[in-house]
Amino acid sequence: MAVDTSVIGKKMPTSRVVLERGPVSNFAAATTDDKPIYRDPEVARAAGFDNIPAAPTYSFAWQHFGAFPELQPEDASGPNPMFEIMGQLRGSGGLILHGEQEFIYHRTPQVGDDLVGEGRIKDLYEKESKGKTMTFIVTETVWKDAKSGEPVVTALFNLIHRA
Repeated sequence: MAVDTSVIGKKMPTSRVVLERGPVSNFAAATTDDKPIYRDPEVARAAGFDNIPAAPTYSFAWQHFGAFPELQPEDASGPNPMFEIMGQLRGSGGLILHGEQEFIYHRTPQVGDDLVGEGRIKDLYEKESKGKTMTFIVTETVWKDAKSGEPVVTALFNLIHRA
């Protein structure tokens, strides 16, 4: 099945999250990072932060903890080209795998941040591996501070479908 590369560049629905202390601290604990900077605001301030910083890679999980329905932008429920592509691939059977993940930090996200994520399909391509077709879907989401519009984190995500 040849992939439809016309989706490259298409926007995904915008998302908004608010980073909260409990989930930020629990994520650090779940990743076995017991540094007090992820739990104690005084330790975080002593380290130069305004509030408790989010542990590295938390931006992969924060949509599951801080995307409150009443905060979502109007386009949040619009069509998501990522889901459309995955639906087509899933219909053909095979495996779906989490591939590469990359984060570019423009500043450290912290508890209390109100962030708006604007994503797009960055790339879509196929490769053959051991007689199977692997489809790679690469997304890029830029998370910006809701007040200033300044970028905080750019997240690149690679999802793989193996037929």
